[in-house]
Formats: sequence, C-alpha cells, structure tokens
Amino acid sequence: MTVVYLKKKISRRVESGHPWVFANEVGKIEGPLEAGDIVDLLNHEGKFIGRGYANPKSQILVRLLTRDKKETIDAAFFHRRLETAWKYRQQLGYTENCRLVFGEADFLPALIIDKFNDYFVLQTLAFGMDKWKPAIVDALNSIFNPKGIYERNDVPVRELEGLPQIKGFLSAPFDTKIVINENGLRFNVDLENGQKTGYFLDQQDNRRAIKNIVKGADVLGAFTYTGTFEIHAAHYGAKSVLGLDISGAAVEQANRNAALNGYEKTCKFIEVNAFDVLKQWSKEGKQYDVVMLDPPAFTKSRENIQKAITGYKEINLRGMKLVKPGGFLVTTSCTNLVQPELFLEIIQLAANDTRRTLRQVVYQTQASDHPIVWGWDNTHYLKFLIVQVL
Repeated sequence: MTVVYLKKKISRRVESGHPWVFANEVGKIEGPLEAGDIVDLLNHEGKFIGRGYANPKSQILVRLLTRDKKETIDAAFFHRRLETAWKYRQQLGYTENCRLVFGEADFLPALIIDKFNDYFVLQTLAFGMDKWKPAIVDALNSIFNPKGIYERNDVPVRELEGLPQIKGFLSAPFDTKIVINENGLRFNVDLENGQKTGYFLDQQDNRRAIKNIVKGADVLGAFTYTGTFEIHAAHYGAKSVLGLDISGAAVEQANRNAALNGYEKTCKFIEVNAFDVLKQWSKEGKQYDVVMLDPPAFTKSRENIQKAITGYKEINLRGMKLVKPGGFLVTTSCTNLVQPELFLEIIQLAANDTRRTLRQVVYQTQASDHPIVWGWDNTHYLKFLIVQVL
C-alpha cells in the first residue's frame, strides 16, 4: 500500500482527529498514487495515523476513513459505517426523513446521503468516495430495501476532484417527484431538480421553533424557496403569511405545498427579488409581526467572505425595519465560512444601524441528523436565530 508521510513542522490538526490532509502538509509519498487510491498516513516519524483515500490532483490530498490500523477499506467497511449512521439517527428519533450520512461527521468524508422515507439521494463529492459508489448503493439496498436511489452529483465541487457533474438513477427508475411528511405537514419534493438533494432537511427542527411566535401574526417570509417555514407558520396559527422568492418554479411549488396542506387562503407566495422588495417596503413603512429570512449562502470561498458579511448585514437590517416594535425576526445563515460569533455580530451591527434593541429568543444550529464534530468547522454551518425586535 502506498504510504503518505506528514511533514514534521505542521499543526497537529490531523493527528488530533481532523480527517483532511492538505497537499502542503505532506512531506513525502512512497509508492504509486492515482486518484482514489487507498493509502496509509504516517507522521514524520513513521507512526501510523490513519487510512483513507487520496487524490494527487486535489488540494485535499488525503481524506481519512479510519484510524484503526487493522481495519480494511472494503465493501463491508461501508456497510458497517452506514449501519452505524442509521443507528445514530434512530436513537435521535429521525426515522422517516433525515440526512443518513453527513460526510466527515459520520467519518465518511465527501459522502452525503439523504433519506426521504423509502427513497434515497446520494452525493459522492470526492474521487475516492466516488470509486466506492457501487458498494454504497449495495449497502443501502441491503439495509433498507429502498423504493429508489438517485444521485445528485450535479455540483461544481466535483470538478475540483477531476469528476464530471452527473445526476441520474442508481436503482430502477422511479417518479422523482414525491411527497414527504414533516411536523404534521406534507411537502412536495423534487429529487431530480430541487436544490441540493431536493429538500432542506437541516431546518426541520428549526421550523418547529417558530410555533409560538407566529400565533395570530401577520408573517413575511423572504427567500422562501418552496415555502416550508411559511406553511409551518400557517399551521401554527398565523393570521396571514406572505412569501417572497425570485424563482418562479419555487413559488409555484410553494403555492402547491400550501394547497396540499389546506393553507392556500392563509399563505400567498409571489415571484419577486426579495432584496429589492425588502428595501422598498422598509422605505414605505410596511411592518409585520414576524419577518423570516432564509437567504442563500452568499459565498462559498474565503476570498468573498466580506461580500457575505455585507449581504447578511444588509438583508437583516432591511428585515428588522419591517418588524413591528415587539415583533420577531427569524434569521438564518447556511455557510460555515460565517462562524456563529461572526453571524451574531453581524445581526447586532444591523440592529445598531436600525437603532433597534434585540432580545434573543432561540439560537440553534442544523438538525441533529447533521451532527457537529467539535473542532471541525466544516461540520458546523447552519445558524438559526429568533430575536424579539424592540
């Protein structure tokens, strides 16, 4: 087996548990190395650290799968890891819809598997994991006997690994437009063409958190996508709910979701540029009891972090202006590049500029089926905040 040695003078991040080894942390490589090969990782003194897959074309040269020297990376390995991941979700009560595998947090780097009842959506985002896709599909079939498996590998990050963007069936073809249950509601999910893997499971716990603040309220939601927060608001007793999104297809599906649950009279979704509308309506003095903001990530690279900070501050400032005194702002950020402390600082800066006082009601992260490993920033990405705006 090819052996990769760490440099002597680097941080102890990898030895302390992190599964990524960057190319500039490697001292030497003994043996042939092609993309996707399984390698042993040793420190500069030759002490075994772990075993994982490598890609000489990637900035992340090695991604560790195990730190057990006796553990072989084979089909049985992936079957065991999927069984372990499923047991963890069952222990937490996520049995119908959940993120079955959350990459590094489940010790399967660059693998994402979402479970939508009897259907599964899979992403293999690195060359080494992509090589094991047949074994992963076999394991899913063995453990779950699913009705269908679909791959959503239509993501640009694969190109950094020398992989093409693709999507398609990994099982017999099936209707990829399905309906799922969440918190007593039903939602249409488009596994083939919806964002990410078709649905944002990471917010399923957070959607319950608005239950008490929306009762009898006039609610405005911006960047609604397919309307899940807004329909939850109607379900929890909102008087009126208006949702804004720039995507016509998303608005159409949001209105279908409202009708599916019998809330078409309470919920209305319109196709507009939410950035512009929030600014215009704040100038006009419009106000709501609850304003909910669920914006896109703004940036996926550290080079554009200032752009993200500016964007988050601006939309939260506009959102706060639209909240009646004593009302509530619900706001989120879904990029791990904006860490929690920075996110809360941005919200406070927006409050300062609007001369409003904030009182924290709820602060949460992603749902627990997307586990956070302490010290691994890439596993902690979602921030969810409810504040009273005084």
